[in-house]
Amino acid sequence: MGAAAHGFPIRLSDLSLEYPAHGPSPAHVALRGLTLTVAPGEVLGVLGSAGSGKSTLAKVLSGAAFEPRSGEVQPVITGGDANVLGYALRGIPKRKVPEYRFHVGYLQQDAASTLPADRTIAEIIGEPILERDRRYNAKALATRVATMLDSVRLPLGMLEQYPYELSGGQRQRVAVARALVLGPSVLIADEPTAGIDLTVRDAVAQLIGELRAHHAFSAIIISHDLPVLRSTVDRIAVLDRGELAAIGTIDEVFDDPRHPYVMALAGALDAGHAVTDDLEPDFPA
Repeated sequence: MGAAAHGFPIRLSDLSLEYPAHGPSPAHVALRGLTLTVAPGEVLGVLGSAGSGKSTLAKVLSGAAFEPRSGEVQPVITGGDANVLGYALRGIPKRKVPEYRFHVGYLQQDAASTLPADRTIAEIIGEPILERDRRYNAKALATRVATMLDSVRLPLGMLEQYPYELSGGQRQRVAVARALVLGPSVLIADEPTAGIDLTVRDAVAQLIGELRAHHAFSAIIISHDLPVLRSTVDRIAVLDRGELAAIGTIDEVFDDPRHPYVMALAGALDAGHAVTDDLEPDFPA
């Protein structure tokens, strides 16, 4: 399923996403009419107001929305299409989802705090491999896991430790290693630096840049942290209330803002804010 046939590893065409009605809650449109492409090797940053559809987009593109957990209402594609690595995600057959997810790494929001507490770091990083092949050679698995831990610059002595023994920043690096252990062609990262302190934040941003250089994947990185986006992405897409407000390089978007939300973001940058969530109270989702 190469992306070569389409030229772009990620191509969204007039994509609309909706959470279906459940119980007393009515249906909710999360994203409408989104059209954009991500080129081979490109990293696209996505930022926007709370409720703008960022995390919903991540759930769908990662394939997580197609493997529903009990009790969770997942978004569905109600218009247009998302084509990733040659897979058309609208109406993707259930049997194809594991194969799709093999090629797409997903760093979910709050990944550091959701690592399973009863497993060692080695087991956590190796889990995506064993999920696909329970008979995978143990020695090869140990080597792969150790290589991934080293690539996120954590000492090999941590392999036998448990998440509670690590700092938040170290757990986030473990989550990055787990998302990349299968060598994905596409990475979807939802707020990869949220909830970790400033010194570690820069290290994680640098790490994503280094891994991108070595692993040659395309990526969508969702973040409200502009210094992180500036150091890791080629272009940004700004979402506001479920619609695309602007797309281009960071300088293109903020040097000539036309959309009211983008103007507010540009003003916040001029005032020295680095984190766009500072704006959220003025912009109802």
